[in-house]
Amino acid sequence: MSGTLVNLIIQLIAGVVGGTAAGKALKDYDLGGLGNTIAGAVGGVGGGQLLQMLIPALAGAAGGAGGLDIGSILGQLVGGGAGGAILTVIAGFAKNAMAGK
Repeated sequence: MSGTLVNLIIQLIAGVVGGTAAGKALKDYDLGGLGNTIAGAVGGVGGGQLLQMLIPALAGAAGGAGGLDIGSILGQLVGGGAGGAILTVIAGFAKNAMAGK
């Protein structure tokens, strides 16, 4: 598997976890199970890619000789989880603003 694909999978999973956690922790911004999952996944990939652009060393999740770089993986997890949580809260805020809450 290429390093880019590994990064995307890590970002997706971390984003879903971050989005779900944000929705559960902040009930006012909860989008429901599916909404939190979708917003988290999109935010996870977006946040992970943004962090990867800012810190290019995070791009090397799949190192030479098939090894995985733990620093890159942790960076992708943090970027993806934070991105997923942030986008879930933003989407929840927008939903509440449109509903007049």
